Amino acid sequence: MNYQLLHSWDVSPQEAIRIQEKLREKVIKEGPPPAPGDPLRREARARLWQLADRVRKVAGVDVGFPAPETARAAVVVLSFPKLELVEKQIAEVPATFPYIPGLLAFREAPAVLEVIRQLADEPNLFIFDAQGYAHPRRMGLATHLGLFLDKPTIGCAKSKLIGQYLMPGNRVGERADLVDNSEVVGAAVRSRPGSPPLFISVGHKISLDEAVKYVLACTKRGNHLPEPTRLAHQFASS
Repeated sequence: MNYQLLHSWDVSPQEAIRIQEKLREKVIKEGPPPAPGDPLRREARARLWQLADRVRKVAGVDVGFPAPETARAAVVVLSFPKLELVEKQIAEVPATFPYIPGLLAFREAPAVLEVIRQLADEPNLFIFDAQGYAHPRRMGLATHLGLFLDKPTIGCAKSKLIGQYLMPGNRVGERADLVDNSEVVGAAVRSRPGSPPLFISVGHKISLDEAVKYVLACTKRGNHLPEPTRLAHQFASS
């Protein structure tokens, strides 16, 4: 699978921040314009068969570090909505950028782009085990690489990086806004009763409501994580 190279990853932390601030202007926080009568733009769009009209293959992405200077990226492609395995790839590359909170994309993205380059199938949607718009400069890994891939991407993190929220109810699908400086940057979403909420945010070319619905549609009953990133995490950590 091909992608566009928007900048070098061999930069200083100061230049990395400038890149993030420049790229944030390009983020699209909604899906493609609706066609006349498009059912995905009506209240019933949450139904799986309607979601599947847009997405046939969904990819999960995660990054692990088997050694401090080695990044191992895994991507798993599943059919949607059945969530059957289509393809998986793993790549290891040197991690040359230092660990700096808020700049993790510059440490992890080269490995992710290498593993995505190996894909034979081209997914319609990517879910990252990472932050998206819910980032100090609105440029988490899911958002940053959404611009590189020019595809709909979602950030689905297990922990909060920024913002405040009220704890959502305990039923699956209950949610609360994640707010930073009076801006809604994501949502805290209950994917399994009794488990901590997931922190879902827009990556690129998708709305927050759609991002939440796709993550829930990809989460098998009884699981905490959506299946694409759950499997990607296993492969990246093994």
